Amino acid sequence: MRIEILCTGDEILTGKTINTNYSHIAQRLGEAGLEVVHGTTVGDDRASLLAAFRQAAARADAVIVNGGLGPTVDDLSQEVAAEAAGVPLVLHEPWLARMEAFYAGRGRAMPANNRKQAMLPDGAEFIDNPIGTACGFAVTIDGARFYFTPGVPREMRRMLDEQVMPRLLASAGLPGVARLKRFHSFGIGESRADEMLAGIEAMAPPGTVKLGFQAHYPELETKLAARGADAATLDAILAPLEAEVRRRLGNFILAEDRDTLESVVLDALRGCGGTLAVAESFTGGSIAARLLQLDGAETLFRRGVVSRDPGQLAAAVGLAPDAAAAPAVALALRAASGASHALAVLVTMEGEGAQAAGSISIGLADPNGSLLREAKLVGGREWVRLGAAELGLDCLRRHLAGLPVEERLDFERR
Repeated sequence: MRIEILCTGDEILTGKTINTNYSHIAQRLGEAGLEVVHGTTVGDDRASLLAAFRQAAARADAVIVNGGLGPTVDDLSQEVAAEAAGVPLVLHEPWLARMEAFYAGRGRAMPANNRKQAMLPDGAEFIDNPIGTACGFAVTIDGARFYFTPGVPREMRRMLDEQVMPRLLASAGLPGVARLKRFHSFGIGESRADEMLAGIEAMAPPGTVKLGFQAHYPELETKLAARGADAATLDAILAPLEAEVRRRLGNFILAEDRDTLESVVLDALRGCGGTLAVAESFTGGSIAARLLQLDGAETLFRRGVVSRDPGQLAAAVGLAPDAAAAPAVALALRAASGASHALAVLVTMEGEGAQAAGSISIGLADPNGSLLREAKLVGGREWVRLGAAELGLDCLRRHLAGLPVEERLDFERR
């Protein structure tokens, strides 16, 4: 099966918005053994869209269209799809009712222009969007099957996995069900992880599992893309491989699937009845921001202190300005905040540009005392900032789980 990905929107065409949706769709299709033969980007122009749809239909068996399903005048996907298919737009009453209920549940009347999102090409196959107001649909244009998805990334990703991918696999005659198992790690690079996991694919029946990696500093995502006759078969294939990945990558695994480092940390605090306070210098409050966006964080996060000046940071927790060592700051912050645990991440920068280095000092305090973890990262200010925040949270994760905090990172300068 030949598949084209067609992304719409002036903001994508002009580069004002980075098109991460395309890369996600292409990767997911490749992991499932589906071939992407073309990728197209087109602006919010009726004639350009119509020409793009017809060209895609001439060279692909299936086309995934991303974007253009919103309520505004420049969202044209439904209208142009109907024109290309030679059918009128008709109102999808159940989706209109869903949208009205969506707004009513938030104490608002649905804006009149949202009705446009319930207008679909006559005879189109409805594709549900469980978390947004832009439903998807599928329609045949000149013999090719088009699948329309919204541009909002989290909506597109869920619809792709739950609804579009199964339809594509069935059309391609590929067996059963597909699944993507993900492991998120910190501290090892892609080449080392590849070496550590050598032979993993050979543990599964031929052609059923593909190992892959995606580096997005500071984390590395390790993926097992699997396909089987049914869910039970897939479980049996993946279970030993998942266990072997956990064994080989060990303490470097931060989280799995949709979990994140910060969600794992909060779950661990919740599990031990703990609370947390954080002091940050160069990371500028990014650690607190990562934690506080999660549900339930307000009951676990007691206090955050941020200052680039070590003396001011020390003073904020009741220490003398010259007593800004990370363990001392963590101990003082724990006492001042009443939290069971405190994390202090202090960074001293030196150098300029891509060779700028950061000396990172991490202090952890809990009812049993304090500990210190030091590291040095080189690679520029943003590299150090991201790495320091990740290292601080990872040290806390390890400490809460009873794991060693001193395991060295591949990109840590000795």
